[in-house]
Amino acid sequence: MKLLTVTIPCYNSENYMEKCIDSLLAGGEEVELLIVDDGSKDRTAEIADRYAADYPSIVKAIHKENGGHGSAVNAGIENAAGLFFKVVDSDDWVKESEYLKILELLKEMAGGEKVLDMLISNFVYEKQGEKKNKVMRYRHALPRDEIFTWNQVRHFHKGQYILMHSVIFRTKLLQECGLKLPENTFYVDNLFVFEPLPYVRNMYYLDVNFYRYYIGREGQSVNESIMISRIDQQIKVNKMMVDYMVENKQKLKGSRKMRNYMTNYLEIITTVSSILLIRGGTEEHLEKKKELWRYIKQKDRLLYTRLRYGILGNSMNLPGKGGRKISIEGYRICQRFFKFN
Repeated sequence: MKLLTVTIPCYNSENYMEKCIDSLLAGGEEVELLIVDDGSKDRTAEIADRYAADYPSIVKAIHKENGGHGSAVNAGIENAAGLFFKVVDSDDWVKESEYLKILELLKEMAGGEKVLDMLISNFVYEKQGEKKNKVMRYRHALPRDEIFTWNQVRHFHKGQYILMHSVIFRTKLLQECGLKLPENTFYVDNLFVFEPLPYVRNMYYLDVNFYRYYIGREGQSVNESIMISRIDQQIKVNKMMVDYMVENKQKLKGSRKMRNYMTNYLEIITTVSSILLIRGGTEEHLEKKKELWRYIKQKDRLLYTRLRYGILGNSMNLPGKGGRKISIEGYRICQRFFKFN
């Protein structure tokens, strides 16, 4: 069995996928790389096949009809032979020295008494045009260099949460919890780091800047104007997260800290949906914003109250044009501080 499976979802990625794959080959024979060609129309399939031919014991090429990012991740989970599972997007890459530390730790954990469910590490925003890159760290929120449970998790800052770039899951956990991301939908990475959490018992935080998250490519899904044009998909994922919390109330009762973390994460996603709808600016956008909040209220009044009347919920629902201007300005400050979009 391989130590780690890395799935690389690719769609028309010919211009940058090689940098990503080359950075991951440094893991050697302990790593399985699944290059998932999601119905690309350029040379992606050809490049994937070349790597599979050159590194037959490490790389596998999976070719499938186009189904979107979630569909490619699903294919990776289904085909994974590694003990642990990681997703690396084809326009991102990893830093070799930190990668080797990650693999060393996973090797230790694989033979340990306690089963490791989730490994967390830092990621770096590689933002085009920025001289200094923002690093997302978790030192203040998570114990370092030890196995811990939800009980030891401290408070996350507002606007900070564990992203797909930060995590490596135990493969069987993903398979057994029945995670199935929706097809032909953007922003499903939020579900990837949300739905497995009630199944996570043991965690480990390694404070290394492992994952390099590239922002600035034209047509990238996190570009603000593109997010506004795809707002229905953002809302769909937002509602799925609400549904998950409501439908799994009993499971979430097991840990107050886990439930609080998931509620705070949902609050951030709902804030992003709200601000994008405010930025969209049309009557249709503003009606969709009202409908989203009505949906949450109808699903669970207690959850609605927590989201709506917290700092973020209040700031997204200030009345009138003036209120919306204040909401946007607050969002801009957060953008400058957290370096997203």
